[in-house]
Amino acid sequence: MPLLRSFLAASVVATFLAACGGSGSPSGPGDTREIKSNPSFAADVQEIFTRKGCRAASCHGSAAGGLILGSNVDANYGFLVGVPSMSEPNFNRVTPNDATNSYLVIKLEGRQRVGARMPLRGSSLDDIDLTNIRNWINTGAPNN
Repeated sequence: MPLLRSFLAASVVATFLAACGGSGSPSGPGDTREIKSNPSFAADVQEIFTRKGCRAASCHGSAAGGLILGSNVDANYGFLVGVPSMSEPNFNRVTPNDATNSYLVIKLEGRQRVGARMPLRGSSLDDIDLTNIRNWINTGAPNN
């Protein structure tokens, strides 16, 4: 009985920790993701936020860190582009044409001075996702 109780407790903890961070990146025969030279905010970047769990109520769905990400693409864009970071106000969350100095990328790459690398729980972004976000920013961060 103690073994079963320990197993159940570990399962509950693992489920809780996985709530923010999504299931990671898909892989295998059904994975159709690719690096795009001109990714779309609505189709590509928003999809990453959804798949990685960033919009979950336990994360930015409830304004964690002052950033709100929901299902409204235009609102999400407005909360990101040209908006100063609350943690490091010398950086905008997204600075068009400058992914290296955009706080979103700084947090995703783990180069921040405040807080932890994003996503907080779950796996970090893979090369496909991170490159698509960087490419979207470096092509002017259009609301497309």
